Amino acid sequence: NDTFNQKDKATQVRLSNIMAAKAVADAIRTSLGPRGMDKMIYGKEVVISNDGATILKHMSVLHPAARMLVDLSAAQDVEAGDGTTSVVVLAGSLLTAAQKLLKKGVHPTQIAEGFQRAAAEAVKILEDIAIPVNLDNREALLKSATTSLSSKVVAQYSNVLAPIVVDSVLRVVNMEHNVDISDIRIVKKIGGTIDDTELVPGLVLNQNVIPGGPTRVEKAKIGLIQFQLSPPKPDMDNQVVVNDYRQMDRILKEERAYLLNLVKQIKKAGCNVLLIQKSILRDAVNSLSLHFLAKLKIMAIKEVERDEIEFICKATGCKPIADIDSFTEDKLGTADLVEEIESDGSRIVQISGIKNAGKTASIIMRGANQYVLDEAERSIHDALCVIRCLVKKRALIVGGGAPEIEVSLRLNELAKAQADSICFQAFADAMEVIPTTLAENTGLSPIAIVTELRNRHANGEKTAGINVRKGMISDMQQENVIQPLLVTTSAIELATETVRMLMKIDDILASR
Repeated sequence: NDTFNQKDKATQVRLSNIMAAKAVADAIRTSLGPRGMDKMIYGKEVVISNDGATILKHMSVLHPAARMLVDLSAAQDVEAGDGTTSVVVLAGSLLTAAQKLLKKGVHPTQIAEGFQRAAAEAVKILEDIAIPVNLDNREALLKSATTSLSSKVVAQYSNVLAPIVVDSVLRVVNMEHNVDISDIRIVKKIGGTIDDTELVPGLVLNQNVIPGGPTRVEKAKIGLIQFQLSPPKPDMDNQVVVNDYRQMDRILKEERAYLLNLVKQIKKAGCNVLLIQKSILRDAVNSLSLHFLAKLKIMAIKEVERDEIEFICKATGCKPIADIDSFTEDKLGTADLVEEIESDGSRIVQISGIKNAGKTASIIMRGANQYVLDEAERSIHDALCVIRCLVKKRALIVGGGAPEIEVSLRLNELAKAQADSICFQAFADAMEVIPTTLAENTGLSPIAIVTELRNRHANGEKTAGINVRKGMISDMQQENVIQPLLVTTSAIELATETVRMLMKIDDILASR
């Protein structure tokens, strides 16, 4: 019965788990807030990012407990889209608090349950201080988008990007007040600066028009085909030996007739813009069929990716056509104009004036190099998610560490009436990590700032937070630093959940 009485092993396992998870949290702690730094991760490719979920996704993390924090930030990315750094920093802080409680001899299960109750109270407190928002209130939406962009590389362009983000989300809101982010397409083009990013009415394609045919078509009928315009191939590789020149001629004639027949059928249905899906088995198009298409004044665009099909169908109202026999007019989408435009040295195809268009939006993004573009895309994605959160749950809270301090103060008040008040107090102190980190990253004295913040909140200034730009404490509502309620509540719930899981583990065993 010796093994059962060994209590020190469980303690060591918990300590090792907490250490590993805290190491991950400390690694990305410096990238929190508007003055946060970026991380550069290199492996097969170089990624430069400030987004917590992206950094952790690319980091090679070996310890299983530390992996849970990677999953945690991915969960926050799915749930709220923003606050991926905060959620990991918060989890790290809760683990530190739990470690102190363990040293005092509090039972792990008690810590886990105490934290769970404290988290539920914290969410109630946040809902209590939240400000309801209406979707018609464009100002509030713009402010939230700007706040989300403020901690990213593209912060100085937020006056350009915030309106784009708000408009594109409002464009794709459906009846049930839900937003599918995949309905917003971001086309990245190198050249120009981020200032040149624009929201385009209609649809933008990354592919270029095949030269030879028309590059501008008015009153377009758009067909999207998933079959190939090239001579058919048998399933197996085989060779046919032709020893007579006349037979050779017949084969070539046959090929021409076959292709001409296909193209004529397409023309007959009234289609004058043809999108051709990428093909794996054989060439999607060959030069002969392209020649025929150009002759019949049909604009052709090839290399349409498989995952773009659904979006294109939704945007243009056309249906994908898998077989030439089902190529009929009712499957075509209609638009006023399809043209290839060249700007900043790169070409794009723009489809505008689409008749029965679905709810989609296209954003053309420009930037100096690939890294800037990728990071800008991630920033816009975060901002889109912030507006999506507001559509889902229409309430705002202020930022700048204000809600965290408020929660901390009120939980400390509640703790006095609780049986496990020690867990409540630990949770309340752990919440202060967000304002502390903000102050550290800004280069202010965390102790002075957080003490001053507590003082202001105790005197009833619920919206006092850290003003990173001026390096002092000010009213966050007047500074327009606001964020959706969903981002913070989901961060607290998810972080507490993860910490509870780590607390319950008392042994690590290898699988065979």
